[in-house]
Parts: sequence; C-alpha cells; structure tokens
Amino acid sequence: MRAGLALLVISILTACGPQLAQTASVTPGATGAANASGPRISQPPVAPPTPPGTNLPDFACTDFSGGKTGVANTITARVGELATYDRFVLQFESIVPTYSVTRQDKPVFPLGASGQTVTLSGTAGVLVRVHSATGATTFTGSTDLIHPEFQVLKEARQTEDFEGYVSWGLGVSKPTCIRAFALNDPARLVVDLRIPTS
Repeated sequence: MRAGLALLVISILTACGPQLAQTASVTPGATGAANASGPRISQPPVAPPTPPGTNLPDFACTDFSGGKTGVANTITARVGELATYDRFVLQFESIVPTYSVTRQDKPVFPLGASGQTVTLSGTAGVLVRVHSATGATTFTGSTDLIHPEFQVLKEARQTEDFEGYVSWGLGVSKPTCIRAFALNDPARLVVDLRIPTS
C-alpha cells in the first residue's frame, strides 16, 4: 500500500512539476533565450589584445633601413589610404630581407642597371630597395599601382628586379615624413607616408 502511494505521489509530482527539456549548453555571461531563466554569471574583465601597430616607430623626416640577413621572394605589393597616412606594403614569402627606404626630392627613379630612368606621378619620391630578393617567379599582381585620389602616395612602381635587388619607387605629392618597419606572419615591409596636417 505504501509503495503504491509513494509511486502515485511521484507520478503526480512528475506530471505537475516543471517540464525539463534538453537545451544547448549555457555559456556564462551570454545573452539570449538560452540564458533567459538561468543564472547570470559575469565574466571577469579581459584586457583586449594589443592592436597591431601599437609599437610602431615614429614618423621621421629621414631615411630608414632594417630587415634580416637572408634571401626572400616577393609575393605581392599593396597600397592603402588611412586617416593620417598613406601606406605601401611589400609582402615576402618568408622573411623581410635587408632593406633601405630613401627619400628623394624628385619622383625620378633608375630602372635597374639599364641607365634609364622613369618619372612617377607626384613632385617628390621615396625609393624602397630590398637586398637579396627576387620576385621573378613568385610575384603576382600589378607592378604599377597608380592612385591619384590618395593625398600623398600617387604611384608605386617596381623599378628593379635584377641580380638580387628589388626596388620600388614611390611617387608622392610632396616631400613628407615617413616610417618603415617589418611585420611577421606574413612577412611584410611597410612604408607609411604621413599626410601633412596643413
């Protein structure tokens, strides 16, 4: 008798109690229907990752050099316009080899060892020269990037890929301060040209 009564009580409680259905696992701190009736657990504050470029070198009205000893193939080149500077990027397949970035009064650049020159858009220039590099079989994309709508960088053109040297000329609207640095994953040489404030 008691066993029957206990079974009856369990059946009533089961029938009248809350219905439990399988749900997706609840993530603490998440919002939405999955957590609407569950306890809200606040996650401890997490410091956001340091954004790329936090430790960039300062702009300077001087030349730059750097890179690593070694040989690398160029992959592609890109340009971009940002709020306070225009950017040129030369990407490599492994490392950024030894490089020099030299400011010029004119946008006139030698075409390798041919003795000929090319004049790019703009009134001044920046020569980007990489040692121990080639793109003869690996480079894809344009080797002449023209952007008259950019404030400073008007044209970027490859002027040399010969005997271990790759050079790019940057035609700029006016002489400006620059910065140059290497990034990893993927390997890139970045040259930023500051947009004058006045």
